[in-house]
Amino acid sequence: MRILFVGDIYGKVGRQMVDDYLARIKSHYRPTMTIINGENSAGGRGITEKIYKSLMEAGADAITLGNHAWDNKDIFEFIDQANKLVRPANFPPGTPGEGIRFVNMNQIEVAVINLQGRTFLPAIEDPFRTADTLIEKAKQRTNVIFVDFHAETTSEKVAMGWYLQGRVSAVIGTHTHVPTADERILPEGTAYQTDVGMTGPYNGVIGVNRDAVIRKFKTSLPVRFESETGRGQLSAVIIDIDPSTGQATKIKRLLVNDDHPFND
Repeated sequence: MRILFVGDIYGKVGRQMVDDYLARIKSHYRPTMTIINGENSAGGRGITEKIYKSLMEAGADAITLGNHAWDNKDIFEFIDQANKLVRPANFPPGTPGEGIRFVNMNQIEVAVINLQGRTFLPAIEDPFRTADTLIEKAKQRTNVIFVDFHAETTSEKVAMGWYLQGRVSAVIGTHTHVPTADERILPEGTAYQTDVGMTGPYNGVIGVNRDAVIRKFKTSLPVRFESETGRGQLSAVIIDIDPSTGQATKIKRLLVNDDHPFND
């Protein structure tokens, strides 16, 4: 089977890139399943029910989140009914939503796990121990396990990849919005990439209006961060998996922007 994972959708520009390119990408690569990280899809601040539904209608089979999950209060009105939405599993006990979802794709069940790192992010539950518990649960139903690890530092992401290798099909990093060129299949059959990158404004600073960010760096004064407008980019990764073993056999980066046009 083949999984297409589209990196952090950022604001209106990111959603437009999904509308413009996702169907074309799916037609070209024919993934069995499409997963999207949507934690910045509402203007860079969380997700709304309307956007959740629009991303599903655009072709997503599951949507993961991250540290901005609660930025848009609309989420509390629908997260418990959104059975394809996955928030970080190591959020504190009692948090609404689920950190693992099982999605049936062409009679192949896929476990989608979302975890959040703790280095330079809130000190929530240990993602490594949380992963142990969820993988044990997932293995009772399927060998195909996809992990979106939403974390700040490359070291924590790389460590998680090695920690989970051979136990999950893929560990793909999100959050830092810049795609890394380290995609590989780890020795025991786990696809890995430190960060899949962002789907959003091409000319901003990780999605934010560049002038505001530069002003913040130059003055250290408070500024209001708004999404950049204009040209967009789409970052994704394509992973081939043997469903009988859960082992990944191939991983490919995909970047679409003005300098890397998509050719169907």
